[in-house]
Amino acid sequence: MKSILANNVLNINPQDYSLLTDLYQLTMSACYVGEGIADKRASFELFMRRLPNSFGYLIAMGLAQAIEYLEQLSFSPQQIEGLQATGIFNSTPAAFWQLLKSSSFIGDVWAVPEGTAIFANEPILRIEAPLWQAQLVETYLLNTINYQTLIATKAARIRDIAGGDADIIEFGTRRAFSPQGSMWAARAALAAGFDGTSNVLAALKLGEKPRGTMAHALVMAISAISGDEDEAFSAFQNYFPQAPLLIDTYDTVAATKRLQSKVNAGEMRVPGVRIDSGDLVELSQKVDRLLPDTKIFVSGDLDEWEIARLKQEGAVIDGYGIGTKLVTGVSLGGVYKLVEIDRIPTMKQSSNKVSYPGCKQIFRTVVDGKIQSDRLGLADEQPQDGEQCLLVKVMQSGKRLQPTPALSQIRQRTTNSVASLSGNVRSIDNPQPLTVNISDALKSLQKSISQHNPAINN
Repeated sequence: MKSILANNVLNINPQDYSLLTDLYQLTMSACYVGEGIADKRASFELFMRRLPNSFGYLIAMGLAQAIEYLEQLSFSPQQIEGLQATGIFNSTPAAFWQLLKSSSFIGDVWAVPEGTAIFANEPILRIEAPLWQAQLVETYLLNTINYQTLIATKAARIRDIAGGDADIIEFGTRRAFSPQGSMWAARAALAAGFDGTSNVLAALKLGEKPRGTMAHALVMAISAISGDEDEAFSAFQNYFPQAPLLIDTYDTVAATKRLQSKVNAGEMRVPGVRIDSGDLVELSQKVDRLLPDTKIFVSGDLDEWEIARLKQEGAVIDGYGIGTKLVTGVSLGGVYKLVEIDRIPTMKQSSNKVSYPGCKQIFRTVVDGKIQSDRLGLADEQPQDGEQCLLVKVMQSGKRLQPTPALSQIRQRTTNSVASLSGNVRSIDNPQPLTVNISDALKSLQKSISQHNPAINN
């Protein structure tokens, strides 16, 4: 078929958000209309059933983009016509199209603040809205929250291992899964503790200064024409005197010795150098001996385990460029499940996919800045002595209740969250995630539904 929307351009803008979903969200919504239940109040919660291997915690991220999406959710006449032209919806009631035409998100949203440490089965977000709307938004919410939470968690772990004084730059744009993904990765990394990003668009949109060095191509190009690697260094410094020089294009130590001679002769200043290959332990030590006042920045497939190894073996490193292993990797596998419909609590009890019913709250106990325990309970339970509620209402009737916090605020919350965790939880090798206690009321509700709902038991 030839869609009226077809133009072979796959760039995304906010006007496209309504269709950036899986087909079954729309077909189920049409079914809800036909069955007369589309406007029933429903609650869905987004959570991780389990943490990835070697992860002791997660850092919640992506709420800002989730709210922006919900605020702009609508269907244009052209989009509706495009859906009708597929023929897929020929048997759906006319009321479905009327619903789409008049659509705007009118639900409530509860969420943990971005930068908060969370654990398995704890809701990051809850949508309370008419059933068809709460269903429709699943795909986009999972996309942005799964990915940004993954990046934020990896960035927080890297910051934790590297230490507070290390200068850490996000270098992942060329390896991210898409241009949109690169923007989200840059934001999540900055919010989780990185000092900068090389992604110019992301940095400027976020009110940050883009950070970076130089590439081997510049050294090779100028060296080929002039016959001198040092000419490339001098040329770059003429325009960007504070930027680190990339010194491993040919011979890292030889380049450093020549720079040392010029520094000692007062011919140039070298604020920083970057090493992108080779034995980073040995090379960093040699560079430090030759240029003791120069900051040493390293890159090249680094992650938290490699940084830990470099530090353990005595590398002399002031900063890290983190790319591929930050923006790619394991999926979090977050899920979005119906927990209540028309005030009736629901649960899933498939093998290995059991969920907890009802709208929930996370009750956290913190003593002297350290998390002592988490209790997952029903939303209408009261906190016990010393407990704080993590899920807060961030949207009501489709309207946000407070502005998005500044990136610096989210970054500080992330720092505080990681600091609140025990060493066993923070460990990158065989971590021991916090055991989340289940409240008696929630246990009782789960048992009651399991025993009395024949649809679950058969």
